[in-house]
Amino acid sequence: MMKERKEVFATAKETAEAFGDYLMKEAGEKSVFHCALSGGSTPKMLFDYLAVKYKDSPLWRGIHFYWGDERCVSPEDAESNFKMTKERLLDHIPIPQENIHRVLGEKEPEKEAERYGQELLEHLPTHKGLPVFDLIILGMGEDGHTASIFPHQMELMSSEEVCRVAVHPDSGQRRVTLTGPVINAAHEVVFLVTGAGKKDKVSEIFNKTGGWESYPAAHISPEQGNLVWFLDEAAVGK
Repeated sequence: MMKERKEVFATAKETAEAFGDYLMKEAGEKSVFHCALSGGSTPKMLFDYLAVKYKDSPLWRGIHFYWGDERCVSPEDAESNFKMTKERLLDHIPIPQENIHRVLGEKEPEKEAERYGQELLEHLPTHKGLPVFDLIILGMGEDGHTASIFPHQMELMSSEEVCRVAVHPDSGQRRVTLTGPVINAAHEVVFLVTGAGKKDKVSEIFNKTGGWESYPAAHISPEQGNLVWFLDEAAVGK
């Protein structure tokens, strides 16, 4: 049965840093730790923090990084989540290259979604045919989307596939994303949500009001795990 809790901090930076300490504590409790990363502004602060405070940590040897979603661009493109993570974190820590499992955003999207889904099944423990992450980091957009599951593609929340191709509603950009069942199969899912632009959706999701049911983020509910919200005061309207 899912356990949910909320942690609120004064600023976005404090939120990111508190989660960084939490992440490394969690990783230290297992010899191998499978973690899916997120893009966005708050993860940038998270990665900057980890790259300094945990620069020489021996824990990196046991941590495997994956991506919850990735834009279908080359790894050198400014839009690439991998590029951002590499420059801010991976280039600064002693993590083995074989522990980095990137989405090949430069490949044909449908084939890459299938390939990456198979890679996850091969590298992670499985339950009921789904790969099981130790921890998945998620953000939430101002429209209530999470990973790259947008409100106009709610079918991705219940897809039987591990990964699917999502389409940004405005730009039409294609992305490879984990599907809802994979996210909800994780041992733990952590939302990093900061900024006043998110407060309306946060309030609706927490209070089950307004259009909350149409927001993908509202449907994240790990079946056998924990759901933790790391938020700053602006995101909760303080």
